[in-house]
Amino acid sequence: MTDLDRLLDFAARSRLADGGFGYLGDDGRVLPDRPVETWIVARMTHVFGLAQLIGRSGADELVRHGVAALTEGPLHDREHGGWRASTEDDTKAAYVHAFVVLAGSTSAVVGADGGRELLDEALTTWQTRFWDDEEGLAVEEWDRAWTTCADYRGINANMHGVEAMLAAADAVADEETAGRLRSQAMRCAERVVHGWAKAHDWRLPEHFTPDWTPLPDYNRDRPADPFRPFGVTIGHQFEWARLALHLRATQGHNGRSVPEWLLDDAVALFDAAATRGWAADGHDGFPYTLDWDDRPVVGARMHWVLCEAIAAATVLAAATGKQRYRDLALRWREHGEAVFADPATGSWHHELTPTGEVGTGTWTGQPDAYHLAQMLLLEGRPVRGSVAAALR
Repeated sequence: MTDLDRLLDFAARSRLADGGFGYLGDDGRVLPDRPVETWIVARMTHVFGLAQLIGRSGADELVRHGVAALTEGPLHDREHGGWRASTEDDTKAAYVHAFVVLAGSTSAVVGADGGRELLDEALTTWQTRFWDDEEGLAVEEWDRAWTTCADYRGINANMHGVEAMLAAADAVADEETAGRLRSQAMRCAERVVHGWAKAHDWRLPEHFTPDWTPLPDYNRDRPADPFRPFGVTIGHQFEWARLALHLRATQGHNGRSVPEWLLDDAVALFDAAATRGWAADGHDGFPYTLDWDDRPVVGARMHWVLCEAIAAATVLAAATGKQRYRDLALRWREHGEAVFADPATGSWHHELTPTGEVGTGTWTGQPDAYHLAQMLLLEGRPVRGSVAAALR
């Protein structure tokens, strides 16, 4: 049995009889005291869609189960439109909606019942509620009735918005729509990577005011926040580097040139994260966050950070043919299997201390399979706009 098989067995245990997928604990079982969370349901639906593309038995039923939860269950707000953050939280968040678009995209690609309709509605909601065409970026969140938009602006939601737009572009049939989605992804990535990241010597600001002025001290008093940590988030720099390469793979058609910055900036952002992040505190692995002088702030090791480092190295190796990226991907994968892999569940521990013990400062349990599944599936695949397109 492969690592991917074990991970998908783990993921399947998140299925909830009443609909959707639950947050998994350290024992690989759903934590019963948590609400049903839309980002978990959407990410798991996406993962099972990828599993269906590689012929995983039973994955099609799990995709249908996820689509039904996102279209027919309580997470879907029939009164006001869009998706609640969870069964206990009415917030309408860009981060959550980006994953609903991603789930809809992969569901549509595999032909799941209701998948195309889910994608259409999720895209419409994204375009009308979150995408700010004047800025070329997405706003962060609204109240349930879409009457008040939060002042905060953030990079995390925009990063997953780029991923979602590229996946949607690969899923829609209309080339004009696909081109518009890729153009939006390009505008966002250019502003973030070729703009803020490059201007700050590859230390990417994550938090902003409503007019997109950086807030470098944001959450200094809550540095371990799971979605808005203070400082430089190493894992996001790897993700942006990889997304720039996925975006690059969609360019150069119909006589258009490929912007050189996509590869150049991906390399620069990757190298900065790798050299400044690895063992920054003297222990192997990547700390969750660094300050603006490259000193560790939150030293905890997050599984997703290492997964994204490996995935970015894998995609850089495919895009450039350079052996050093293959070597880094192999080295980091061996590290992950040595310290993060949990043979009892088939997944990876989500958080470790710098010295390798299971930690809970930011995350409890092993919530979902998204980062690890994509990391495993990208190995040996061509670089495309989306993971689903690479698997096809």
